[in-house]
Amino acid sequence: MGERAESLHGWEVTPQEAVALQNALRERLVLQPPAGLRVSHVAGADISTETGNVLGYGGFVVLDAVSLRPVEHAGAAVALSFPYVPGLLSFRELPVLLAAWNRMVQKPDLVIFDGQGIAHPRRFGIACHGGLLLGVPSIGCAKSLLVGKVGPLGEARGETAEIHHRGEVVGMAVRTRRGVSPVYVSPGHLMDLPTAVEWVLRVSPRYREPETTRHAHRFVNALRTAG
Repeated sequence: MGERAESLHGWEVTPQEAVALQNALRERLVLQPPAGLRVSHVAGADISTETGNVLGYGGFVVLDAVSLRPVEHAGAAVALSFPYVPGLLSFRELPVLLAAWNRMVQKPDLVIFDGQGIAHPRRFGIACHGGLLLGVPSIGCAKSLLVGKVGPLGEARGETAEIHHRGEVVGMAVRTRRGVSPVYVSPGHLMDLPTAVEWVLRVSPRYREPETTRHAHRFVNALRTAG
């Protein structure tokens, strides 16, 4: 499924070149789901790093979309060659995730990234870049707001409030648990905002973070610890 990174661009780029690539690749995003999208398996993607270690530990955990039980995981450790630059994290993290993706047998129908989709200064966060790279519907579900402002948000689970940035709605603050801080949801690739919100709520039955993110986070931290 999907294109390999080499067909999009190389990874040996400067931050200035990375910004130009984001602006160019943004034009290739499709901000609507494929017709008749059916999701049997949904994956979480995450990466773990530590100060003083040149390696990034990344991976995917694939869940059954109904039971939310893990059915497969794949990870990789790859040297980080791109500096930490806010807004350009995909250039640091995606080479690690790509290596893990290529080890998976059961490719998911949907990937939820622990980061931004179009709720990004150039409308091209890691969920956009990753979805385009892998050729899979993707969602960004972040713990913090990168751009924009959010209106009043009700306390009940399922309450939403639009994220506005530069005159556009770029995402949604979503309350996944009553009285708990929201997550910030935006489309990545092959995705629209209503479907993204629907799926984040579907895979977040008990906790603030989606089960996809929770499983992926535990998995990559264990990889790093075992390092």
